[in-house]
This record gives sequence, structure tokens and C-alpha cells, in this order.
Amino acid sequence: MKDILQYIIKAIVDNPDKVDVAEDENEGVLNLNVTLAKEDMGKVIGKNGKVIKSIRNVMKIPAIKENKKIFINLSEA
Repeated sequence: MKDILQYIIKAIVDNPDKVDVAEDENEGVLNLNVTLAKEDMGKVIGKNGKVIKSIRNVMKIPAIKENKKIFINLSEA
């Protein structure tokens, strides 16, 4: 799932080389921490958070198939 998220985020941002996704799993809960450039943060969040909400909804599909919960967190590099 880390690769899927990384592919989606890199397609959106201007600086794909600064995108880093860290994966941490505990008891069926998958935490994906995305670190990206400060100037790309607005593109990933979108107006009123619509883009990040859509990304989270898309990422829920493979998580549900594996019976896991998924959380996506954004942070600046």
C-alpha cells in the first residue's frame, strides 16, 4: 500500500523527489506518514481538504481487502 500512495502523491506534486512515505503497522492499524516539500502541501491537501480526503478514500479500498484500518498523515520536509 505504501507504493500505491507514493505513486499517487508523486503524480500530484511538483517535487516528486522530495516525497517520502513511511509505513508503520500495529495490530491491524496501518499508519502511513507522508513527508513532502512545503510548497507541495497545498496541492496534496486541496481546497477544503478535498484532495487528501479523496486519496484517503481510495487508499481505504486495499486496506479493507486486507482487513486493516489505515491512517494517512502529512508532514513538511
